[in-house]
Amino acid sequence: MSMRPERDTRREKPKKEFDELLLEVRRVTRVTTGGRRLSFRATILIGNRKGKIGLGISKGNDVASAVQKASHEAYKNIFEVPLTKNDTVPYPISMKYKACIVKLLPASEGTGLKAGSSIRSVLELAGYSNILSKMVGSNNKLNNALATIQALSAYKHADYFTALKGDKKEEAVSEAKEAQVEASATEEKAPAKKAAPKKTADAAKKAPAKKATTKKAEKAE
Repeated sequence: MSMRPERDTRREKPKKEFDELLLEVRRVTRVTTGGRRLSFRATILIGNRKGKIGLGISKGNDVASAVQKASHEAYKNIFEVPLTKNDTVPYPISMKYKACIVKLLPASEGTGLKAGSSIRSVLELAGYSNILSKMVGSNNKLNNALATIQALSAYKHADYFTALKGDKKEEAVSEAKEAQVEASATEEKAPAKKAAPKKTADAAKKAPAKKATTKKAEKAE
């Protein structure tokens, strides 16, 4: 009898859209009347390396539960960041979070990713490949990651999005024009301040001063 060839039952797992990175796991304590309660805090970064990123922080009684909760939080906090044609930021920006100051600067093509610590992890998952950064103050990983996230989410003005890829350029310009129209309309609706009435010439004249009487004139009367 001929032996049947064994079938490979293993299937390739579908690739995830977002890459996950465990940034930090710490053991934390909470002091209560009954004593100290130990728990674990996990920080997860996710990104698709194409302009979307999210960060999640959560606690749990063990490491596995903390990581799972943080992953769910990260997927809830996903937002889009601006990517130019050179895979850099549109303009320089600086953001302060607690004792950490993060500065992001645009760079030309071929510069590479000049960043360290948790800032590099955030920028890599976001999809930046040419960018300059500077970290001032504290070296705390979590705070630097949060400062970088806040800096990326601060690119709100659509005027700076004109260098974005694809069809987003026209959408950004139209949003900027709509914002300008709304701002001008609100300024027109606002009532003008009334000018204070000017003092008339008659009111400006001083009242005549009282004549001073001498003591002799008072005695004579």
